[in-house]
Amino acid sequence: MTNESQPQAAVVRRGAVLAVLSLAAFMASLDLFIVNVAFDDIGRDFGGTPLADLSWILNGYAIVFAALLIPLGRLADRYGRKAGFLLGLGLFTAASLACALCTDLWPLVIARLLQAAGAAALTPASLGLLLAVFPPERRVGAVRVWAATGALAAGAGPVAGGLLVGVAWQWVFVVNVPVGVLAMVAAWRLVPDSRDASVSRVPDLLGAVIAAVAFGSLSLGLVKGEAWGWASGGTLGAFVAAAVALAWSWVRANRHPSPIVEPALLRVRPFAWANLTALLFTAAFAANLLSSLLWMQQVWGWSALRTGLGFAPGPLMVPLLAAVSQRFAGRVPQGRVAAVGCLLFAAGLALVTASVGAEAHYASDLLPGLLIAGAGVGLALPTILSAASADLPPSRTATGSAVVNMSRQVGAVLGVSLLVAVLGTPSTYDEMHTAFVEASLGCAAVSILAAAAAPWMSRRRPVTEVEPVPAPAAAV
Repeated sequence: MTNESQPQAAVVRRGAVLAVLSLAAFMASLDLFIVNVAFDDIGRDFGGTPLADLSWILNGYAIVFAALLIPLGRLADRYGRKAGFLLGLGLFTAASLACALCTDLWPLVIARLLQAAGAAALTPASLGLLLAVFPPERRVGAVRVWAATGALAAGAGPVAGGLLVGVAWQWVFVVNVPVGVLAMVAAWRLVPDSRDASVSRVPDLLGAVIAAVAFGSLSLGLVKGEAWGWASGGTLGAFVAAAVALAWSWVRANRHPSPIVEPALLRVRPFAWANLTALLFTAAFAANLLSSLLWMQQVWGWSALRTGLGFAPGPLMVPLLAAVSQRFAGRVPQGRVAAVGCLLFAAGLALVTASVGAEAHYASDLLPGLLIAGAGVGLALPTILSAASADLPPSRTATGSAVVNMSRQVGAVLGVSLLVAVLGTPSTYDEMHTAFVEASLGCAAVSILAAAAAPWMSRRRPVTEVEPVPAPAAAV
């Protein structure tokens, strides 16, 4: 790594650095699961705000995170990862406090956008700082610990969210403030700076904005389609804007010297299929997560705490099955492992759909499906993430990891938006049950599509280098 500016390992406490950077990654991951549990309470506190409007609390975050993840990561590589990490963590912490102080929906959505920008800055910078501190022979273990915080957040999030919402929904954001301040102080003192001298070009920030417009317009058309009318000018205009912005993004990617996503990367077949699988699977996962939590709270009348405790067994299966999948690494093609996970997730959803009713029979109706679906997530998600960069050369591994995480965020936007479109505004139990069944079966179908795509992401042959994108005369 001749282009990498690295700290002197002799003066670095690697264990402390790993703890600090993992804590920040944990906090950013935990936020998703906590906010989902708080969703129902936020809606009631804001005067019964429609689900289509509330969905922007989740979708706005995912859209900004997806659009800014790669460009902010490259800026940190170029100008200094420690500064990028501290600025991102500071913005995330300050925006969390702003979220807690909001008394209306749209200021909360704006604060969530700022939160997402902070998360998009701190996440890639934290991984870059981690890789620079550890020697090559210890990097894999360090990255596994860093990545495992996401699985831990999935298990702890619903329970932590339920406990905090029991006090007030604002506390799901307030909790980030002391943790963020502690992490900033520790990072300032313990984490050495690093940068990549080979990153010389400013990333395509306008391209990131155009991508955000594309995802936002598509989400707007989906969540407002029922209220506005699917053939109305507003809905059709949103879809047209999304199509134009997506086309413009693709043109810029082919002409800009430092695009958000290098088109050459998508010509690596396993990488392209891994991103498609990640998008489909995350769409099903995000939609089912919100749907299940809303069912327990709105139909069964459970409190946020009881909902969090009830949902927790599913996510707790993730680290267990992720460890199992590691035992098959190298012996079973990654695509097959991921496909089995996607099918298990679909089977869990189908079981829940066939069982749940108006009465809360948790142990017989919900728990078995949650455990099967959680096992599927544990097999599928870590395998998809690792397969995405397996066939890329070392110079593109970090970028590949960022791209697949961007695909996951886009999948989350599509999943939540489609869920809102399917649920609509039911007023009776029968309408709610019908919508829930349709949503669950839709999630299962999308997960089966992910299972069909997964085998194609298995490694065929190593890639020594990715063809660079030719430098254009000018960007569009």
